[in-house]
Amino acid sequence: MPAENDVDGPLIEDFGRHIGAVMGWPRMAGRAAGVLMLNEEPMTSAQLQRALDASKGSVSETTRLLVDGGTVARFKQPGTRHFVFQWREDAWVGCLRHQLDQTMRLLALAEDARTRTEHLPAPQRARAREMLEYYRFMARRLEMLLDEYTAGWRERHPGGES
Repeated sequence: MPAENDVDGPLIEDFGRHIGAVMGWPRMAGRAAGVLMLNEEPMTSAQLQRALDASKGSVSETTRLLVDGGTVARFKQPGTRHFVFQWREDAWVGCLRHQLDQTMRLLALAEDARTRTEHLPAPQRARAREMLEYYRFMARRLEMLLDEYTAGWRERHPGGES
């Protein structure tokens, strides 16, 4: 794996452009995802700042987004004071879990909206019902995908945590 200074710049820019756009993230988050995914060792905020040529605040916001998104782990290495960031071994499992969690939150909103729109005219009630059906469908499918992908991941990574 490439070290911090060996990561392919054009590839990192592609990560920023494509992953950032598809995920609805700032370009910096896509670039940081690329750096962390391709870097062998965990990186401190200062190392990420240098690798990305970014401010401390930008790196802080970006790493929070990646940790919340389930792809990056934040931890302290034994004997150190600073947190480091590392691409999770099971990052894509984490990504799917994050998508399911978001969908479940929207499902809860849809359930509440369905109840609270019962007094509205038929077209509005129908929209609320359709929203509920959509998020029920998505939650079921994402749960199935997560189970299937996690099982495959465990087969490919015996003894790995997920």
